[in-house]
Amino acid sequence: MDPIRNPYAPGAGQRPPELAGRDEQLDAFDIVLERVARGRPERSLLLVGLRGVGKTVLLNALRSAAVRAGWGTGKVEARPDQSLRRPLVGALHQAVRELGQSGGGQDQVLGVLKAFGQAGAASGARGRGRDRWHPGIAAPAAVGRADSGDIEIDLVELLSDLGGYAADTGRGIAVFIDEMQDVGVDDVSALCAAIHEIGQAGLPLIVVGAGLPHLPTVLSAAKSYSERLFRYARIDRLDAAAMEVALVAPAAEEGATWEREALAAMYAVTGGYPYFVQAYGKAVWDRAPRSPITAEDVAVAAPEAEAELAVGFFGSRFERATPAERDYLRAMADVAAGVLTGPADGATGAADESVATADVARALGKRPQSLSPARDALLKKGLIYSTQRGRIAFTVPHFGTYLRDHT
Repeated sequence: MDPIRNPYAPGAGQRPPELAGRDEQLDAFDIVLERVARGRPERSLLLVGLRGVGKTVLLNALRSAAVRAGWGTGKVEARPDQSLRRPLVGALHQAVRELGQSGGGQDQVLGVLKAFGQAGAASGARGRGRDRWHPGIAAPAAVGRADSGDIEIDLVELLSDLGGYAADTGRGIAVFIDEMQDVGVDDVSALCAAIHEIGQAGLPLIVVGAGLPHLPTVLSAAKSYSERLFRYARIDRLDAAAMEVALVAPAAEEGATWEREALAAMYAVTGGYPYFVQAYGKAVWDRAPRSPITAEDVAVAAPEAEAELAVGFFGSRFERATPAERDYLRAMADVAAGVLTGPADGATGAADESVATADVARALGKRPQSLSPARDALLKKGLIYSTQRGRIAFTVPHFGTYLRDHT
Protein backbone atom coordinates (compact mmCIF):
# COMPACT_ATOMS: atom_id res chain seq x y z
CA MET A 1 0.00 0.00 0.00
CA ASP A 2 1.12 3.55 -0.71
CA PRO A 3 3.48 4.61 2.14
CA ILE A 4 2.92 8.26 1.31
CA ARG A 5 -0.74 7.86 2.28
CA ASN A 6 0.10 5.97 5.49
CA PRO A 7 -2.20 7.58 8.10
CA TYR A 8 -0.51 6.30 11.25
CA ALA A 9 1.74 8.53 13.31
CA PRO A 10 4.04 6.99 15.93
CA GLY A 11 5.89 9.78 17.70
CA ALA A 12 6.50 11.26 21.13
CA GLY A 13 3.52 13.47 21.90
CA GLN A 14 2.41 13.41 18.27
CA ARG A 15 -1.34 13.42 17.93
CA PRO A 16 -2.64 10.33 16.13
CA PRO A 17 -5.07 10.84 13.25
CA GLU A 18 -7.87 9.51 15.49
CA LEU A 19 -7.74 10.30 19.22
CA ALA A 20 -9.71 7.23 20.24
CA GLY A 21 -10.76 6.22 23.74
CA ARG A 22 -10.35 9.63 25.38
CA ASP A 23 -13.84 11.08 24.99
CA GLU A 24 -14.54 10.75 28.70
CA GLN A 25 -11.57 12.94 29.65
CA LEU A 26 -12.28 15.49 26.92
CA ASP A 27 -15.95 15.80 27.86
CA ALA A 28 -15.12 16.10 31.56
CA PHE A 29 -12.64 18.89 30.85
CA ASP A 30 -15.21 20.84 28.84
CA ILE A 31 -17.42 20.73 31.93
CA VAL A 32 -14.55 21.95 34.10
CA LEU A 33 -13.95 24.91 31.79
CA GLU A 34 -17.63 25.86 31.78
CA ARG A 35 -17.99 25.50 35.55
CA VAL A 36 -14.94 27.63 36.26
CA ALA A 37 -16.17 30.25 33.78
CA ARG A 38 -19.41 30.43 35.78
CA GLY A 39 -17.59 30.83 39.07
CA ARG A 40 -18.22 27.26 40.21
CA PRO A 41 -15.52 25.51 42.25
CA GLU A 42 -13.41 22.94 40.40
CA ARG A 43 -10.18 21.11 41.10
CA SER A 44 -7.11 21.12 38.92
CA LEU A 45 -6.52 17.96 36.90
CA LEU A 46 -3.73 15.39 36.72
CA LEU A 47 -3.28 12.75 34.01
CA VAL A 48 -1.23 9.81 35.25
CA GLY A 49 -0.08 6.69 33.44
CA LEU A 50 2.79 4.75 31.93
CA ARG A 51 4.85 6.04 29.04
CA GLY A 52 3.30 5.45 25.64
CA VAL A 53 -0.34 5.71 26.73
CA GLY A 54 -0.85 9.16 25.21
CA LYS A 55 -0.69 11.50 28.22
CA THR A 56 1.09 14.25 26.29
CA VAL A 57 -1.28 13.91 23.34
CA LEU A 58 -4.26 14.22 25.67
CA LEU A 59 -2.65 17.13 27.52
CA ASN A 60 -2.29 18.99 24.22
CA ALA A 61 -5.89 18.15 23.29
CA LEU A 62 -7.10 19.61 26.59
CA ARG A 63 -5.08 22.73 25.96
CA SER A 64 -6.72 23.09 22.56
CA ALA A 65 -10.10 22.83 24.26
CA ALA A 66 -9.13 25.65 26.64
CA VAL A 67 -8.01 27.81 23.72
CA ARG A 68 -11.32 27.22 21.95
CA ALA A 69 -13.09 28.32 25.14
CA GLY A 70 -11.21 31.63 25.00
CA TRP A 71 -8.88 30.88 27.92
CA GLY A 72 -5.28 31.97 28.19
CA THR A 73 -2.98 28.96 28.18
CA GLY A 74 0.67 28.10 28.60
CA LYS A 75 2.59 24.84 28.69
CA VAL A 76 5.70 23.70 30.56
CA GLU A 77 7.68 20.48 30.26
CA ALA A 78 9.33 19.88 33.62
CA ARG A 79 12.92 18.70 33.85
CA PRO A 80 14.56 17.24 36.97
CA ASP A 81 17.54 19.60 36.69
CA GLN A 82 15.58 22.81 36.19
CA SER A 83 13.60 25.08 38.48
CA LEU A 84 9.99 25.62 37.48
CA ARG A 85 10.29 29.40 37.80
CA ARG A 86 11.71 30.30 34.39
CA PRO A 87 9.58 27.96 32.28
CA LEU A 88 6.50 29.20 34.13
CA VAL A 89 7.34 32.79 33.21
CA GLY A 90 7.29 31.96 29.51
CA ALA A 91 4.13 29.86 29.78
CA LEU A 92 2.22 32.42 31.82
CA HIS A 93 3.40 35.28 29.62
CA GLN A 94 1.81 33.46 26.69
CA ALA A 95 -1.36 32.87 28.69
CA VAL A 96 -1.72 36.58 29.45
CA ARG A 97 -1.15 37.46 25.78
CA GLU A 98 -3.77 34.93 24.70
CA LEU A 99 -6.35 36.65 26.85
CA GLY A 100 -5.93 39.55 24.45
CA GLN A 101 -6.59 42.36 26.92
CA SER A 102 -4.50 45.51 27.05
CA GLY A 103 -4.10 48.50 29.30
CA GLY A 104 -3.11 49.10 32.88
CA GLY A 105 -4.44 45.82 34.22
CA GLN A 106 -2.36 43.75 31.84
CA ASP A 107 0.75 45.85 32.40
CA GLN A 108 0.37 45.42 36.14
CA VAL A 109 0.10 41.64 36.03
CA LEU A 110 2.96 41.42 33.51
CA GLY A 111 5.04 43.50 35.90
CA VAL A 112 4.39 40.96 38.66
CA LEU A 113 5.29 38.14 36.26
CA LYS A 114 8.53 39.90 35.33
CA ALA A 115 9.39 40.42 38.99
CA PHE A 116 8.76 36.72 39.61
CA GLY A 117 11.22 35.77 36.86
CA GLN A 118 13.88 38.24 37.88
CA ALA A 119 13.68 37.13 41.51
CA GLY A 120 14.63 33.66 40.35
CA ALA A 121 17.52 35.03 38.30
CA ALA A 122 18.86 36.95 41.28
CA SER A 123 18.58 34.05 43.72
CA GLY A 124 20.14 31.65 41.20
CA ALA A 125 23.29 33.71 40.65
CA ARG A 126 24.84 32.58 43.99
CA GLY A 127 27.88 34.74 43.78
CA ARG A 128 28.77 33.81 40.20
CA GLY A 129 27.94 37.28 38.95
CA ARG A 130 24.56 38.59 37.96
CA ASP A 131 22.42 36.13 36.02
CA ARG A 132 21.61 38.01 32.82
CA TRP A 133 18.52 36.03 31.92
CA HIS A 134 15.60 38.31 31.08
CA PRO A 135 12.00 37.16 30.70
CA GLY A 136 11.29 39.25 27.59
CA ILE A 137 8.46 41.24 29.17
CA ALA A 138 8.27 44.92 28.24
CA ALA A 139 6.37 46.07 31.34
CA PRO A 140 8.46 47.33 34.27
CA ALA A 141 8.97 44.80 37.04
CA ALA A 142 6.69 45.21 40.05
CA VAL A 143 8.23 45.86 43.42
CA GLY A 144 7.19 43.99 46.55
CA ARG A 145 5.06 41.41 44.77
CA ALA A 146 6.23 37.88 43.79
CA ASP A 147 9.85 39.05 44.10
CA SER A 148 10.99 37.70 47.48
CA GLY A 149 13.07 34.87 45.99
CA ASP A 150 11.10 32.33 48.04
CA ILE A 151 9.34 30.21 45.40
CA GLU A 152 6.35 29.39 47.58
CA ILE A 153 5.64 32.98 48.58
CA ASP A 154 6.24 34.25 45.06
CA LEU A 155 4.17 31.63 43.27
CA VAL A 156 1.18 32.10 45.56
CA GLU A 157 1.26 35.84 44.92
CA LEU A 158 1.81 35.45 41.18
CA LEU A 159 -0.98 32.94 40.52
CA SER A 160 -3.36 34.89 42.76
CA ASP A 161 -2.75 38.03 40.72
CA LEU A 162 -3.05 36.15 37.43
CA GLY A 163 -6.28 34.53 38.57
CA GLY A 164 -7.66 37.91 39.54
CA TYR A 165 -6.72 39.35 36.18
CA ALA A 166 -8.37 36.45 34.36
CA ALA A 167 -11.53 36.99 36.40
CA ASP A 168 -11.55 40.65 35.39
CA THR A 169 -11.42 39.64 31.73
CA GLY A 170 -14.33 37.23 32.22
CA ARG A 171 -12.26 34.22 31.19
CA GLY A 172 -9.68 31.90 32.73
CA ILE A 173 -6.07 30.74 32.65
CA ALA A 174 -4.95 27.12 32.34
CA VAL A 175 -1.35 26.06 32.93
CA PHE A 176 -0.32 22.71 31.44
CA ILE A 177 2.67 20.88 32.95
CA ASP A 178 4.05 17.77 31.26
CA GLU A 179 6.40 15.31 33.00
CA MET A 180 5.16 16.76 36.26
CA GLN A 181 6.83 14.05 38.35
CA ASP A 182 10.14 15.78 37.52
CA VAL A 183 9.21 19.06 39.22
CA GLY A 184 11.56 19.69 42.15
CA VAL A 185 10.45 19.22 45.75
CA ASP A 186 10.35 22.93 46.60
CA ASP A 187 8.55 23.79 43.39
CA VAL A 188 5.94 21.05 43.93
CA SER A 189 5.27 22.36 47.43
CA ALA A 190 4.94 25.91 46.09
CA LEU A 191 2.64 24.82 43.29
CA CYS A 192 0.33 22.98 45.68
CA ALA A 193 0.23 25.98 48.00
CA ALA A 194 -0.64 28.31 45.13
CA ILE A 195 -3.38 26.02 43.80
CA HIS A 196 -4.78 25.79 47.32
CA GLU A 197 -4.87 29.58 47.60
CA ILE A 198 -6.54 30.25 44.25
CA GLY A 199 -9.03 27.46 44.93
CA GLN A 200 -10.07 29.06 48.20
CA ALA A 201 -10.40 32.41 46.46
CA GLY A 202 -12.48 30.91 43.64
CA LEU A 203 -10.24 32.34 40.93
CA PRO A 204 -10.48 31.06 37.34
CA LEU A 205 -7.02 29.51 37.12
CA ILE A 206 -6.35 25.78 36.93
CA VAL A 207 -3.29 23.57 36.52
CA VAL A 208 -3.43 20.50 34.30
CA GLY A 209 -0.51 18.14 34.81
CA ALA A 210 0.62 14.88 33.25
CA GLY A 211 3.07 12.43 34.77
CA LEU A 212 4.04 8.90 35.62
CA PRO A 213 1.94 6.72 37.96
CA HIS A 214 3.85 7.78 41.07
CA LEU A 215 3.00 11.48 40.59
CA PRO A 216 0.28 11.42 43.30
CA THR A 217 2.91 10.14 45.77
CA VAL A 218 5.27 12.97 44.81
CA LEU A 219 2.54 15.53 45.47
CA SER A 220 1.36 14.06 48.76
CA ALA A 221 4.94 14.03 50.04
CA ALA A 222 5.13 17.77 49.35
CA LYS A 223 1.76 18.78 50.82
CA SER A 224 -0.49 16.52 52.85
CA TYR A 225 -3.61 18.15 51.37
CA SER A 226 -2.51 17.71 47.74
CA GLU A 227 -4.90 14.79 47.13
CA ARG A 228 -7.81 17.21 47.66
CA LEU A 229 -6.46 19.78 45.20
CA PHE A 230 -6.53 17.60 42.10
CA ARG A 231 -8.84 15.32 40.24
CA TYR A 232 -6.82 12.35 39.05
CA ALA A 233 -7.47 10.71 35.69
CA ARG A 234 -5.62 7.44 35.14
CA ILE A 235 -4.76 7.15 31.45
CA ASP A 236 -4.38 3.52 30.45
CA ARG A 237 -4.18 1.41 27.34
CA LEU A 238 -7.11 1.34 24.94
CA ASP A 239 -9.71 -1.39 25.05
CA ALA A 240 -10.23 -3.45 21.91
CA ALA A 241 -13.11 -1.29 20.65
CA ALA A 242 -11.14 1.96 21.03
CA MET A 243 -8.09 0.44 19.37
CA GLU A 244 -10.23 -0.59 16.42
CA VAL A 245 -11.44 3.00 16.04
CA ALA A 246 -7.84 4.24 16.18
CA LEU A 247 -6.93 1.93 13.29
CA VAL A 248 -10.09 1.76 11.22
CA ALA A 249 -11.08 5.44 11.08
CA PRO A 250 -7.78 6.73 9.62
CA ALA A 251 -7.65 3.84 7.16
CA ALA A 252 -11.18 4.61 5.98
CA GLU A 253 -10.10 8.17 5.18
CA GLU A 254 -7.64 6.61 2.73
CA GLY A 255 -10.15 4.14 1.31
CA ALA A 256 -8.70 1.10 3.12
CA THR A 257 -10.17 -1.43 5.53
CA TRP A 258 -9.02 -3.95 8.15
CA GLU A 259 -10.28 -7.52 8.44
CA ARG A 260 -11.62 -8.53 11.84
CA GLU A 261 -8.88 -11.12 12.26
CA ALA A 262 -6.26 -8.46 11.55
CA LEU A 263 -7.67 -6.20 14.26
CA ALA A 264 -7.62 -9.06 16.75
CA ALA A 265 -4.00 -9.76 15.83
CA MET A 266 -3.13 -6.10 16.32
CA TYR A 267 -4.62 -6.05 19.80
CA ALA A 268 -2.66 -9.16 20.68
CA VAL A 269 0.70 -7.63 19.70
CA THR A 270 0.10 -4.06 20.90
CA GLY A 271 -1.81 -4.70 24.11
CA GLY A 272 -3.85 -1.62 23.23
CA TYR A 273 -1.05 0.80 24.14
CA PRO A 274 -1.55 3.84 21.88
CA TYR A 275 2.10 4.30 20.92
CA PHE A 276 2.39 0.64 19.93
CA VAL A 277 -0.89 0.83 17.99
CA GLN A 278 0.54 3.63 15.86
CA ALA A 279 3.96 1.98 15.47
CA TYR A 280 2.54 -1.38 14.41
CA GLY A 281 -0.14 0.31 12.31
CA LYS A 282 2.47 2.21 10.33
CA ALA A 283 4.57 -0.92 9.75
CA VAL A 284 1.58 -3.04 8.73
CA TRP A 285 0.31 -0.41 6.29
CA ASP A 286 3.70 -0.17 4.59
CA ARG A 287 3.99 -3.97 4.28
CA ALA A 288 0.43 -4.79 3.27
CA PRO A 289 0.13 -5.32 -0.52
CA ARG A 290 -3.49 -4.18 -0.72
CA SER A 291 -6.73 -3.52 1.18
CA PRO A 292 -8.24 -5.10 3.17
CA ILE A 293 -5.39 -5.54 5.65
CA THR A 294 -5.21 -9.13 6.87
CA ALA A 295 -3.89 -11.00 9.89
CA GLU A 296 -1.12 -12.31 7.65
CA ASP A 297 -0.08 -8.72 6.91
CA VAL A 298 0.17 -8.10 10.66
CA ALA A 299 2.32 -11.21 11.11
CA VAL A 300 4.65 -10.18 8.29
CA ALA A 301 5.07 -6.61 9.54
CA ALA A 302 5.31 -7.35 13.27
CA PRO A 303 9.07 -8.12 13.29
CA GLU A 304 9.78 -4.79 11.59
CA ALA A 305 7.72 -2.88 14.16
CA GLU A 306 9.34 -4.79 17.01
CA ALA A 307 12.81 -4.03 15.66
CA GLU A 308 12.05 -0.32 15.46
CA LEU A 309 10.62 -0.28 18.97
CA ALA A 310 13.63 -2.21 20.26
CA VAL A 311 15.92 0.58 19.07
CA GLY A 312 13.90 3.77 19.44
CA PHE A 313 11.46 3.11 22.26
CA PHE A 314 13.09 0.49 24.48
CA GLY A 315 16.76 0.54 23.54
CA SER A 316 17.21 4.28 23.95
CA ARG A 317 15.97 4.00 27.52
CA PHE A 318 18.06 0.93 28.31
CA GLU A 319 21.19 2.74 27.07
CA ARG A 320 20.66 5.44 29.70
CA ALA A 321 21.30 2.90 32.48
CA THR A 322 24.71 2.01 33.88
CA PRO A 323 25.84 -1.64 33.90
CA ALA A 324 24.71 -2.07 37.51
CA GLU A 325 21.36 -0.48 36.72
CA ARG A 326 20.92 -2.76 33.70
CA ASP A 327 21.49 -5.79 35.90
CA TYR A 328 18.77 -4.49 38.19
CA LEU A 329 16.36 -3.98 35.29
CA ARG A 330 16.98 -7.49 33.93
CA ALA A 331 16.43 -8.98 37.35
CA MET A 332 13.14 -7.09 37.67
CA ALA A 333 11.94 -8.52 34.37
CA ASP A 334 12.97 -12.06 35.26
CA VAL A 335 11.48 -11.92 38.74
CA ALA A 336 8.16 -10.60 37.41
CA ALA A 337 7.98 -13.43 34.89
CA GLY A 338 8.98 -16.03 37.47
CA VAL A 339 12.19 -16.92 35.62
CA LEU A 340 14.59 -16.66 38.56
CA THR A 341 12.56 -17.12 41.71
CA GLY A 342 9.17 -18.41 40.69
CA PRO A 343 6.27 -15.97 40.32
CA ALA A 344 6.89 -12.87 42.39
CA ASP A 345 4.57 -12.14 45.28
CA GLY A 346 1.42 -10.63 43.77
CA ALA A 347 2.63 -10.94 40.18
CA THR A 348 0.69 -12.70 37.47
CA GLY A 349 3.56 -14.00 35.39
CA ALA A 350 3.76 -11.03 33.00
CA ALA A 351 7.15 -9.39 32.66
CA ASP A 352 5.73 -5.91 33.29
CA GLU A 353 4.16 -6.61 36.68
CA SER A 354 5.35 -4.86 39.83
CA VAL A 355 7.83 -6.83 41.90
CA ALA A 356 9.10 -6.73 45.46
CA THR A 357 12.51 -5.12 45.86
CA ALA A 358 13.43 -7.97 48.19
CA ASP A 359 12.78 -10.46 45.36
CA VAL A 360 15.03 -8.51 43.00
CA ALA A 361 17.81 -8.51 45.59
CA ARG A 362 17.38 -12.24 46.12
CA ALA A 363 17.58 -12.86 42.37
CA LEU A 364 20.84 -10.89 42.19
CA GLY A 365 22.24 -12.59 45.29
CA LYS A 366 22.76 -9.29 47.07
CA ARG A 367 21.46 -7.48 50.13
CA PRO A 368 18.64 -5.02 49.37
CA GLN A 369 20.59 -2.16 50.97
CA SER A 370 23.50 -2.64 48.56
CA LEU A 371 21.15 -2.20 45.60
CA SER A 372 19.67 1.09 46.82
CA PRO A 373 21.97 3.28 44.67
CA ALA A 374 20.99 1.46 41.47
CA ARG A 375 17.31 1.47 42.37
CA ASP A 376 17.32 5.16 43.33
CA ALA A 377 19.14 6.11 40.13
CA LEU A 378 16.57 4.23 38.02
CA LEU A 379 13.77 5.99 39.88
CA LYS A 380 15.35 9.38 39.14
CA LYS A 381 15.84 8.47 35.48
CA GLY A 382 12.15 7.61 35.22
CA LEU A 383 12.74 4.01 34.14
CA ILE A 384 10.99 2.50 37.15
CA TYR A 385 8.57 3.77 39.78
CA SER A 386 7.44 2.67 43.20
CA THR A 387 3.93 1.24 43.13
CA GLN A 388 3.86 0.99 46.93
CA ARG A 389 6.38 0.62 49.70
CA GLY A 390 8.79 -2.18 48.83
CA ARG A 391 7.47 -2.72 45.28
CA ILE A 392 8.60 -1.32 41.94
CA ALA A 393 7.53 -1.53 38.29
CA PHE A 394 8.65 -0.34 34.88
CA THR A 395 7.37 3.02 33.65
CA VAL A 396 7.41 1.68 30.07
CA PRO A 397 4.86 -0.98 29.03
CA HIS A 398 6.33 -4.23 27.68
CA PHE A 399 9.79 -3.18 28.90
CA GLY A 400 10.18 -6.39 30.84
CA THR A 401 9.45 -8.45 27.73
CA TYR A 402 11.99 -6.44 25.77
CA LEU A 403 14.66 -7.01 28.42
CA ARG A 404 14.08 -10.74 28.49
CA ASP A 405 14.08 -11.08 24.72
CA HIS A 406 16.88 -8.70 23.74
CA THR A 407 19.40 -8.40 26.60
